[in-house]
Amino acid sequence: MEFRARNHVNGLTALLTLVSLALVFGAVLGAIPRTAIPQASDAVFDAIPHVNAVISTVAIVTIVAGVRYIRRGEPEKHQRMMLTSFVLFASFLVLYLYKVAVKGTSEFLGPEAVYTFVYLPTLAIHMLLAIACIPLLYYVMLLALTRPLSEVFGTKHARVGRIAASLWLVSFVLGNVVYLLLYVVY
Repeated sequence: MEFRARNHVNGLTALLTLVSLALVFGAVLGAIPRTAIPQASDAVFDAIPHVNAVISTVAIVTIVAGVRYIRRGEPEKHQRMMLTSFVLFASFLVLYLYKVAVKGTSEFLGPEAVYTFVYLPTLAIHMLLAIACIPLLYYVMLLALTRPLSEVFGTKHARVGRIAASLWLVSFVLGNVVYLLLYVVY
């Protein structure tokens, strides 16, 4: 029996989503033993949020560029931009999970009113969108990567991709707002 990824996009999407979410929740909830993870210097951990803010900003640009390219009828450029966006997202996630697994989450130091009415809602929406994006991103990426470009147009890639790109973009923007509140404003 021959396994072809193109025939198992839904199953692969589910598998990759489960593994990704297990890693995310494992890191955030402390299920991954800190002693099992190599320790970097404090300078590295201090740099991660700033590096991730840059990664997020570049990802916003590549997502917007990818959307513009497909609207202009340039699918090859669209594909390059979206693959770049995905690599940026994966890089962001690896750095974020590393920091959280070893050091825990960052404490908000601003006023209680800002924490309650601005920071927490922004963080919650950012996190929900980021989680919702994971299966959508895997699905559209697997559809695109397992078929010749000419066949992608006959799939649900465009329909799901519009939703995924929109949610992804908003998640990255809100992530930058969270960064500004945590590391710049307060």
